[in-house]
Amino acid sequence: HKQGAPTLPGIEHIRQPYWYGEGGDQSPEDFGLACAQALEDRILAVGPDNVAAFIAEPVQGAGGVIVPPANYWTEIQRICRKYDVLLAADEVICGFGRTGSWFGSQTLGIEPDIISMAKGLSSGYLPIAAVAIGDRIANALLEWDDEYAHGFTYSGHPVAAAVAAANIRLMQSENIIDYVASDIGPYFQKQLRDTLANHPLVGHIEGLGLMAGIALVKDKSTRALFSDDVNIGLICRNHCFNNGLIMRAVGSRMVLSPPLIITHEQVDELVTKAKHCLDLTMKDVNAG
Repeated sequence: HKQGAPTLPGIEHIRQPYWYGEGGDQSPEDFGLACAQALEDRILAVGPDNVAAFIAEPVQGAGGVIVPPANYWTEIQRICRKYDVLLAADEVICGFGRTGSWFGSQTLGIEPDIISMAKGLSSGYLPIAAVAIGDRIANALLEWDDEYAHGFTYSGHPVAAAVAAANIRLMQSENIIDYVASDIGPYFQKQLRDTLANHPLVGHIEGLGLMAGIALVKDKSTRALFSDDVNIGLICRNHCFNNGLIMRAVGSRMVLSPPLIITHEQVDELVTKAKHCLDLTMKDVNAG
């Protein structure tokens, strides 16, 4: 926002469903309801007739891989339907197998009116993006005109579309989604927790399928963060890069999203390197 500012006016924001960082003494269930209630409160403050849609990721990706409490999306959907607000799911990160389903919405039981998608379509081999709309929107547009006339100059570029189609066929034929859901995803989540959960820097690990966020804290018992002058995420990230591991820093959270075809042996290597880098980070912190 500082660099570019919002290009569309009238955007409202509500609190994020980050239980570990912002839930305090509330249970995940109570916190999930409180975060969803923030949507209803904002709709009423703005006026239901002034709210077109609620937009969110099933799992907040670039924000640090934040998995909302289990009851959050159920309540969000109830509120959207109550006030006739469209629900738009940003599936750029969660889509195409990352959470163990074709879309994160399926994993979390979301029934969106709009789905935006991008890099997962082609596994990143060529730039491509798309928006899917449900019957409710499509039928309304067709009542206004007999053709859904919308597009951009380079919509449906044949090369990018061919690569995306081939990528999706490959994911289907090699059962990659099922591999993430029933095999490597659960293994990845278990190995992360078994190897890293007791580390003195690790306050909390959360994730679904092949995406995970690790909260780095100064005090595990109080969830206290490091002061701003100690960029703990950057320190850890640099150790990762110097030791053959790509692990992104989002503030004080470390984020992992390995390839969907990662093997058990490679997961073991990943968590071993992650522990080593956390040890090096701890050494730096203790050294002052």
